[in-house]
Amino acid sequence: MSALASPRTEAIIASTKRARHNGGIMAIKSHNAYIAAAPEQFHAILSQLRAQIAQALPDAEEVIKYDMPGFEIEGAIVAGYAAFSKQCGLYVDPAAIAAHADEITGSKLKSTKTGVTFSAKKPIPDALVRKLVTRSRREKDMSSAMRP
Repeated sequence: MSALASPRTEAIIASTKRARHNGGIMAIKSHNAYIAAAPEQFHAILSQLRAQIAQALPDAEEVIKYDMPGFEIEGAIVAGYAAFSKQCGLYVDPAAIAAHADEITGSKLKSTKTGVTFSAKKPIPDALVRKLVTRSRREKDMSSAMRP
């Protein structure tokens, strides 16, 4: 990863590289296709993460935006995930990361303003996934309620 590339940019680059087909780019169109294109060691953990997010956001629509899988409610991406060559990421609202920063650190995971990175050997605890996703939804709900 370039020192200047964000995790989200890296995910887009990695996704595009995996999707190259016959000299052109074949767009990833579903969560299943994204997981299948990810490095093999992440298939199970990404499938589990997808199921956890879907359970926490039962009314969300699965979408692919910016070549990344996400969960959308009323036009807003509430949560998403990505695979890189050596790790994966869960992406949520910055307020969700801030609210659970101590728990993220306590789980020995790394975070950015909008994401938590993890590996197949050191996944995000189930309870933390649920907390991050539900907090992200709450933040998105508050943001949409404040819009005119």
